[in-house]
Amino acid sequence: MSREKDREKFVHLAEKRVQRALKDIHLIGNLSNKSNYVYTDEDAKKIYKALNQAVQEMKARFDSRGSEPEQLFKL
Repeated sequence: MSREKDREKFVHLAEKRVQRALKDIHLIGNLSNKSNYVYTDEDAKKIYKALNQAVQEMKARFDSRGSEPEQLFKL
């Protein structure tokens, strides 16, 4: 595959995946509605921590071009 095709594929997938991630983060934010859901401050902190860790791992992968195993989130 040519480098131009590699670039096109990257742009296409990046736009699609980042848009999906942003939408999912917005949906996670909807969970903060206390009239619909019951959660503790500890639950919210676990969500912040998991999301922040995932972003840090993603940044590290771009910086080092390495790969990290996926982690399963549980409250």
